[in-house]
Amino acid sequence: MGHPVVEVDHLTKAFNGFVAVNDLSFSIEEGEILGLLGPNGAGKTTLIQMLLGLITPTAGEIRILGLDLKRHREEILSQVNFSSTYISMPTSLTLRENLTVFAKLYGIGKPERRIDELLEIFEIRRLKNTLTRHLSSGQLTRLSLAKALLNRPKVLFLDEPTASLDPDIADKTRTLLKSIRDQSRVTLLYTSHNMKEMEEISDRILFLHQGRILASGTPPEILQLFAEKNLEDVFLKVARGNHAGPEILP
Repeated sequence: MGHPVVEVDHLTKAFNGFVAVNDLSFSIEEGEILGLLGPNGAGKTTLIQMLLGLITPTAGEIRILGLDLKRHREEILSQVNFSSTYISMPTSLTLRENLTVFAKLYGIGKPERRIDELLEIFEIRRLKNTLTRHLSSGQLTRLSLAKALLNRPKVLFLDEPTASLDPDIADKTRTLLKSIRDQSRVTLLYTSHNMKEMEEISDRILFLHQGRILASGTPPEILQLFAEKNLEDVFLKVARGNHAGPEILP
């Protein structure tokens, strides 16, 4: 890999006394795909929201692309993007209009070629003049991914990006993301409840539980730590409280 692109140092977030993220420290290398794994309530969404500057940490520091997020938020976010199955887009605009609006927000000049390229990549070019409200959930997911790649980001946060996709498009999306990583050295933080997908796409996995890091390592290392044959069994063991011993740290 390369040098650290995302650095998190003793990050904590508390809401009215409830600690959602508890003293997290980790880094993501340039060109690395870090899978963020954990049961509901583990702190994944809160962590991503802090990395995007949407909520303020209670304590700790975040550095992205070598810059402190608190002091250089605008500069950092111009080189970062985000996609989630659960984020809606303006429904009264067509696909092309939506992407044009976001291209202008990102400061992309003459974005027509880039928009056409992304619509082709995600196999939704024939729908470019369709109102977003008429899209299926899978088509909306592909539109969100196209939006996330408009500005050719150096860092990409993906929250369950293939949850609404059929197996064919999901496989093509994973292949595409790995190809983009290989070509442009983009750094990805990736969440999914599809354990097979996490094993396939992740260079390394960060396993959160109750706001803390339970384990960190490559997929084979995680399986060895928990003495399981696949990530689904690891996930079930943690979610059901059957993991033994103290935290397993990197």
